[in-house]
Amino acid sequence: MKIFKTKKELQDYLETERVNLKKIALIPTMGALHEGHISLLNYAKPLSDIRVCSIFVNPTQFNDPKDLEKYPRPLEQDIQLLEAADCDVLFLPSVAEMYPDPQEKWHIDLNGLDEMWEGKMRPGHFQGVTQVVYKLFHLVQPDIACFGQKDFQQVMVIQHMIKEKNLPITIALCPTIRDKNGLALSSRNMRLSANGKTQALALSSTLQFIKDNFAIQPLAELQEQASDKLQQSDGVSLEYLAICETTTLHQANVIEPGKKYVALVTAWVEDVRLIDNMILN
Repeated sequence: MKIFKTKKELQDYLETERVNLKKIALIPTMGALHEGHISLLNYAKPLSDIRVCSIFVNPTQFNDPKDLEKYPRPLEQDIQLLEAADCDVLFLPSVAEMYPDPQEKWHIDLNGLDEMWEGKMRPGHFQGVTQVVYKLFHLVQPDIACFGQKDFQQVMVIQHMIKEKNLPITIALCPTIRDKNGLALSSRNMRLSANGKTQALALSSTLQFIKDNFAIQPLAELQEQASDKLQQSDGVSLEYLAICETTTLHQANVIEPGKKYVALVTAWVEDVRLIDNMILN
């Protein structure tokens, strides 16, 4: 695995590979890698010749400085995982490398996607996400970029940016990887105790409850039951739960033929903010 820390080194390498018409896949991450990230690399393998994984804890998408400070950075372990997964390239830039101008301005119209759910709870978050992902897209010029379904709203935001900027990139929405009990894998899980991980299972079990009853009960009634279920779960503090149409993420009141729906949930367990979702049809 080749490791590059500067944009120039990475671009020089990729330019020589592109001459041979090699397909490039990008897997952007913030590190603290787990099986979910490795599944993105595996997904990209048959679709590309070169897999570029980036590790960069992007400061512009954190609206809470304490959250940025606490974000885990087990770099040596991450490198070992990527080498074991036969990753071709690791891009490991510094903040100064990605943001040479600390006062850099960025704004993109996200058609309201950055003002609801995660966007509402974390103002500026998706502007920061699109800012760094656009930089990575411009730098790597991938044919395909792989993202996990666990960050469903983020993927919809990036899909919208690709359309707005008219970028020739295909987005792969890769399935959420869960542990044997159903907990969605997340870098934030490192901060949960064994008991906290057990309590956090309420999120996935509630999502499964919604999926099982999706075509049976009225959506408002189903959402209310699911919210009550979570609010009564030991150790879980619910932030929001919603049943939405997948492309706009507008809350759904009825099931319309031909449309897809997703249940989104965010809750706190042991002072750790967890997100999860499940596609319902």
